[in-house]
Amino acid sequence: MEKQFEAYDISTITSQKEEIKEPKRYNVIFFNDDFTTKDFVVEMLEKFFNKSTKEAIDLTEKVHKKGSAVVGEYSYDIALTRVSVVTKCARANGFPLRCELKEISK
Repeated sequence: MEKQFEAYDISTITSQKEEIKEPKRYNVIFFNDDFTTKDFVVEMLEKFFNKSTKEAIDLTEKVHKKGSAVVGEYSYDIALTRVSVVTKCARANGFPLRCELKEISK
């Protein structure tokens, strides 16, 4: 059976402009603590943030020296997932590594 589609006036369709907004972006931030090892932080950055070993070490040093560092910028769902996975992995390994997301203001 063939479907019959309603005919549309193309001028009506093209005159309607939809405003498409870019999705909000979020920074994922790691915070320094006195218990989580640098090796573990490097591993998290390589495994869950696709950082090279050099990038991961540089970010880990920044977290250690400055107290925190942005380790990635993502849409909300991806940022939340990465924060959740890192936090769960840290707790499972006995580390208190704190990882949060923060909306990027424009």
